[in-house]
Amino acid sequence: MNEPWVSSLEGEAVYRARVRGCLLGGALGDALGYPIEFSSLDRIRAAHGERGVTGLVFHGDSTVARISDDTQMTLFTTEAIIQAHQRERLKGIGGGWALLVRWAYERWLETQNKPGPEQAAPPQSGAPEGGLISQAWLYARRAPGNACLSGAAQMYAPDPLLALDGKPGQVNPESKGCGAVMRSAPFGLANPADAAFAMAARAAQITHGHPTGYYAAGALAAIVAYVVAGDSLEGAVLRTLRLLQRHPGHEETSAALTEAVDLAEEGSPTAEKVESLGAGWVAEEALAIGVYCALVTPSVKDALLLSVNHSGDSDSTGSLCGNILGARHGDVGLPHTWVERVEGRDRIAALADDLAAECAPSDPSKPF
Repeated sequence: MNEPWVSSLEGEAVYRARVRGCLLGGALGDALGYPIEFSSLDRIRAAHGERGVTGLVFHGDSTVARISDDTQMTLFTTEAIIQAHQRERLKGIGGGWALLVRWAYERWLETQNKPGPEQAAPPQSGAPEGGLISQAWLYARRAPGNACLSGAAQMYAPDPLLALDGKPGQVNPESKGCGAVMRSAPFGLANPADAAFAMAARAAQITHGHPTGYYAAGALAAIVAYVVAGDSLEGAVLRTLRLLQRHPGHEETSAALTEAVDLAEEGSPTAEKVESLGAGWVAEEALAIGVYCALVTPSVKDALLLSVNHSGDSDSTGSLCGNILGARHGDVGLPHTWVERVEGRDRIAALADDLAAECAPSDPSKPF
């Protein structure tokens, strides 16, 4: 059931809260999972107790919880989307979003290869002044995926007009790692579901050419778009499944999502049930785990902790779950004592507000 958008003013506030929630929730899930990303469930329980991690884990004497490449790339995606909207609004030039996203990932690649902004290559013409490339805290290599690194280095931008045909893409055609889906939520914050799906899937092909890799990215963006527009979580997933069925080669992604929905209907969540969906290293498994955890319990805290306490890619599954839950509940629905300790929180919130201001629906009573 859609939620009421009573007035234009209220609609704008709800939209802004959901954009903030999506980006901050993704960063929070990422920060919860990053310290245990490469640990088995047995090792997590041995180190943190039978329940696994029950809150943020800090590195050394730090009081800030680190984010990983998942949040880094999500932020650069957001920056590119803002640029694309500004370009169309101010100059009347549309269709350049794919190149802007590619350039954003090239800037992210600079943060992985250089020690700080002083050593980074000058940003491309038209890059935002004082943008993410100037943020020293983003110059941290946090286990980035090989496909993301090699793909961004190839400087490929997909044709935004080509249909999604279910065939392998030009770059890393065999790769369906979760590095494309974990950065794709921002497309669903700025577009209706159909457009969000198509844009996220094409942008995924900058680094990941396997059809499941790019369809999973499109599916996350569509789920976020439906939720932002007021759908329930389950309704958003079911509508996304119908959207997937229009595209050849969707079966692997659809099967994983369907399994997540069916498992959530059983209730009684456990880490072992999470692991039955896979480890999350590949796109459809990461998406399924994030969706399952978001669906199976009404508690945001419990869902986030469930999404990271398993033997797999904990930061990516936590990030996806956080994106979905944040889009549903807004930033006010996230655990504030945790959010306050997330690395880069103020900059993430400011970027979210920029996206909301630039991309808000023209009539907030009818989002998108």
